[in-house]
Amino acid sequence: MSRKLAVIGMGHVGQTVAHHIIVTGMADDLVLIDTNEAKVQADALDFEDAMANLPNHTDIYVNDYSALKDADIIVSALGNIKLQDNPNDDRFAELPFTRTAVREVAQKIKASGFHGKMVVITNPVDVITSIYQEVTGLPKAHVIGTGTLLDSARMKRAVAKRLEIDPRSVDGYNLGEHGNSQFTAWSTVCVLGKPITEIAEKDGLDLAALDKESKVGGHTVFHGKKYTNYGVATAACYLANVILTDAKTELPVSNFREEYDSYLSYPAIVGRDGIQEQLQLDLTDEELKKLQISADFIKTKYAESLANK
Repeated sequence: MSRKLAVIGMGHVGQTVAHHIIVTGMADDLVLIDTNEAKVQADALDFEDAMANLPNHTDIYVNDYSALKDADIIVSALGNIKLQDNPNDDRFAELPFTRTAVREVAQKIKASGFHGKMVVITNPVDVITSIYQEVTGLPKAHVIGTGTLLDSARMKRAVAKRLEIDPRSVDGYNLGEHGNSQFTAWSTVCVLGKPITEIAEKDGLDLAALDKESKVGGHTVFHGKKYTNYGVATAACYLANVILTDAKTELPVSNFREEYDSYLSYPAIVGRDGIQEQLQLDLTDEELKKLQISADFIKTKYAESLANK
């Protein structure tokens, strides 16, 4: 069966996602969409030039919304990265631009007859994922934001560096908003066969400093090169591949939680049918309070986006 993916928005992140898809052979067909016709045509040609030296072949289609009708997954990577260059490192700085652009794109997606799954990277991701679901009318379980899949990876990197181990040997989550109100739920983090809280007490680990490091990691990358791409693109491709292969993997992604009446990042089992099962963590009272604050912040911003349609 042919696997068809689409990437909307071919900036730094979108082109990195598309490159990963082509190099790894994730898709047989790839649709690339961007408002900058010359740029997206150039990317398509560049990718075709790469194919003679790759073990896989991918057919590429450019700026054809009708080609989305039978796509398995659409990855939304559109945005205006220059708006992120603000003194508060606030992902919501992009919202006035993205809420308008995304509504237009979502209407075109709906008109195409698309009935697959959506992986949303566009910032602020929790609010934008909500808008995509609202406008397309797709089931909530089929519209998923990358959320804190990236922030959890940053936390694992920070912890692993401190303990001099592989980040894949660290388990646990950052939860809530993919933004400034997110937090590391240390009660979920295990390493070396033990809860990290136990190791922190014994070895004097500064968990507050590690939490900050995972939170500001993206800002550090951004200030160095004025965009981030590899970490988030890899998270998006991982999520897309989990859906494509029906892997039923536990991931901290942005999914709609009824009890918070909001999209936010919380672990769920992801497979071919999108969010297949929502987990229930045994969080501490302090963590529950932080999660509620994060949910309230996302809901407030989503309400603002509705008021400014």
